[in-house]
Amino acid sequence: MAISSLSFACRPGFPLRPCLFRRIQKVRFSSVAAIETLDVQENVIKGNSRNLGDCKAPEWKKLSSKELGLSNSLISMPTKKVLNGLKKNGYEVYLVGGCVRDLILKRIPKDFDIITSAELKEVVRAFSRCEIVGKWFPICHVHVGDTIVEVSSFSTTGRKFKVDLRNDIICPIDCDEKDYVRWKNCLQRDFTINGLMFDPYKRIVYDYMGGLEDIKKAKVRTVIPAGISFQEDCARILRAVRIAARLGFRFTRETAHFVKNLSHLLLRLDKPRIMMEMNYMLAYGSAEASLRILWKFGLLELLLPIQAAYFVRDGFKRRDKRSNMLLCLFSNLDKLLAPDRPCHSSLW
Repeated sequence: MAISSLSFACRPGFPLRPCLFRRIQKVRFSSVAAIETLDVQENVIKGNSRNLGDCKAPEWKKLSSKELGLSNSLISMPTKKVLNGLKKNGYEVYLVGGCVRDLILKRIPKDFDIITSAELKEVVRAFSRCEIVGKWFPICHVHVGDTIVEVSSFSTTGRKFKVDLRNDIICPIDCDEKDYVRWKNCLQRDFTINGLMFDPYKRIVYDYMGGLEDIKKAKVRTVIPAGISFQEDCARILRAVRIAARLGFRFTRETAHFVKNLSHLLLRLDKPRIMMEMNYMLAYGSAEASLRILWKFGLLELLLPIQAAYFVRDGFKRRDKRSNMLLCLFSNLDKLLAPDRPCHSSLW
């Protein structure tokens, strides 16, 4: 099985400098997968500190899960069954995204996402109850009892940037073939703290986007420049608010600027998508913090105009630290909820 996302020699949309690599050669990724990879030309990278977001391109890191205090016992049983099923078939498997972030923070993940070297059709063949969903970014839904575990593939088509970022995105130094596959996938993530991969068998956490440093600093930072990221997918603005509210993190300066100044893009979203994102904010235990951030950055008027009108009538300032009746109600609701114990949307 060839991982097609690396067959980019004929893909002009792939955002890397043409001179970044010397040659293409066939190598083995695992016992069941061969991929096309490239040797990094180090002298092209040295001295280049162009930004991926609003910081210098980070050095990639590999850390043991023990060093981070991350235990496999925190992984849910349905997720373990899917991981084991793919691993037994000879595929590379990783936990990826927000669940890795939450495990590092000793929080209960809302859900677990898996990425694998298997093609989606191979994932379907590996499990009796599994189907491919999604048109633009297809993934597999694996049913384990009453739980759905999402599985994506490295072979799924990667990001197609709307602007030329060849001068902004640089491959990590000393990047081997497997690192390159993982790194390229991490470029598709929304925020650096969601760009982490965890191999539960080797017990290694891979960080190519500087996510661990941003977790340490409690910062929400986009992987690519925030203005470009939010124009590509304006729903990321709402996800940024949700993450900051739930974790008690702050936006970086660049992220904060574009959350506020590109808020009008949210009008592009259809009502079901807005309802889904708002439910994630308000029904999982971080409603009060979410409302404060939405109000601070001028988003509340677009999303919940009645609540915004109440804030105006109450004389509530954008950076007000006080509370009011509405915030008190949501604060009391938050005490009863958690990511694994949400409420029905009718309550908010």
